[in-house]
Amino acid sequence: MPLKRCLLALLRAQRHRSALHVISCVRCTGYLVVPSRALTSGHGSKPPDTSLFVPLAVSTTRSESEDENIGAELSRPLDKSEVLKILNKFYKRKEMQRLAADSGLDARLFHQAFISFRKYVMESNSLNTELHIILNDICCGAGHVDDLFPYFMRHAKQIFPMLDCMDDLRKISDLRLPVNWYPEARAIQRKIIFHAGPTNSGKTYHAIQRYLSAKTGVYCGPLKLLASEIFQKSNDAGVPCDLVTGEERTYANPEGRPSSHLSCTVEMCSVNTPYEVAVIDEIQMIRDPARGWAWTRALLGLCAEEIHVCGEAAAVNFVTELMYTTGEEVEVKSYNRLTPITVLDHALESLDKLQPGDCIVCFNKNDIYSISRQIEVRGLECAVIYGSLPPGTKLAQAKKFNDPDDPCKILVATDAIGMGLNLSIRKIIFNSLIKPSINEKGEKQMETITTSQALQIAGRAGRFNTVFKEGEVTTMHRDDLPVLKDILGRSVDPIEIAGLHPTAEQIEMFAYHLPDATLSNLMDIFVSLAQVDGLYFVCNVDDFKFLADMIQHIPLNLRTRYVFCTAPINKKQPFVCTTFLKLQVHGYVS
Repeated sequence: MPLKRCLLALLRAQRHRSALHVISCVRCTGYLVVPSRALTSGHGSKPPDTSLFVPLAVSTTRSESEDENIGAELSRPLDKSEVLKILNKFYKRKEMQRLAADSGLDARLFHQAFISFRKYVMESNSLNTELHIILNDICCGAGHVDDLFPYFMRHAKQIFPMLDCMDDLRKISDLRLPVNWYPEARAIQRKIIFHAGPTNSGKTYHAIQRYLSAKTGVYCGPLKLLASEIFQKSNDAGVPCDLVTGEERTYANPEGRPSSHLSCTVEMCSVNTPYEVAVIDEIQMIRDPARGWAWTRALLGLCAEEIHVCGEAAAVNFVTELMYTTGEEVEVKSYNRLTPITVLDHALESLDKLQPGDCIVCFNKNDIYSISRQIEVRGLECAVIYGSLPPGTKLAQAKKFNDPDDPCKILVATDAIGMGLNLSIRKIIFNSLIKPSINEKGEKQMETITTSQALQIAGRAGRFNTVFKEGEVTTMHRDDLPVLKDILGRSVDPIEIAGLHPTAEQIEMFAYHLPDATLSNLMDIFVSLAQVDGLYFVCNVDDFKFLADMIQHIPLNLRTRYVFCTAPINKKQPFVCTTFLKLQVHGYVS
């Protein structure tokens, strides 16, 4: 038995020695053909961000069922101090660094791979037989330090498995043709109708009328409030409609059978269910740095005979261009504002000048608290609305402000009033024109509001079918008024780009090649490799990764984990995050 094992080891060592001749040729000819594909392979591919590559741990111990150290039997035990000198010499060899770079290891990965390789060699209680023999030969002067390269690369590919599948990963993360992601939508000829106009122009009303008259339909809105409003209107009109948002699912049928119509937040729409009519509201949000992908997905992927798109006229040309890539034409219906709106020539300057129906718009909660307290000190009641309030609270505050018999006639709010609430506002007063925002890189910045944002907020004054037939707009501070007039006087910047986000299927394919990577790490590598054309950008995924890291320790399959990470959770609210985590821990996973 020992003889058989020795012969087997000798044969394996001899077979591998013949392969080492290629490496030896480096010293003789300076030429080497490396079979591994470099990380930068591909036509015009950008190199990946290798700082995202997390090395896997490699065990330095063998199980009892594995062979004992045959290498030591065939040669002799290794002198660890000599081995350490050999390894350090290998690391300093410029030729080895160049060969590693040709195989996809940049300086960062080469260093990390060497540290792991050195630890494996120095701490292993039973080295691979061939590697043991090679090290012994080098110690005895019968081999060259370069002979370690194949074993080093084999180890590098163990801890960085993406080295062997980079071309496949690049193909999966190629986002240049998102129209091909939705074969069901491409299989039908959809009719696209764009309802273009400013706020309070009736554009969404006309789209909803067609939605209500259809046999089946889906409404996709930017906010739960808007989805809830259409849900209520539809059922009140005798058209059974279900509600689906990131927080709840409500059936019109008491037995839970799906209705013919669905009202949902845009992230929750299905691109596999066929409909007669679909309505996509506030299409200009297709360029939103965080959520734009949801509008892109709905526009390209909804399986509906008619797609009614509602939004600013600034999005018409872009949507038309986007639909050109799907082979679909766009019919445009333009609308004008139903009631006039006037920019006043004087600022408010003092809260003592407030009148019933006035709304002060702030862009941070501290200003809201401060101004509402000052108003109450003056003996006036005021309603307060801001984005992170629960939807029910927002509706209650709006109802209080709208009630003609309620003494609360002043509203203090953020730009959350810009969508989803019908408010009886006479005058919009901008407390400031500076608004915090998050750019595509996830960085917070302070910027003057855009023309689109100013028009959206100002348009809430003097809405059709309220007690005020005309709207007014001004500022709190005198110096801001000329700036506001300049902003409102500009044309709205045309929309030129749409957001994209890795799909669950793409991330699952990534995980097939990188089974030990976390979801957050998969997302990082995907985004670093993603290629898009001039019509698209990759949305910021920081919130997604935050949730992925928070539930990483919970045993969930990847698809379920992905779905939960798309939930609209406000990571700045500890209570919400804790509740979200408890749901996962206690197994409330549908």
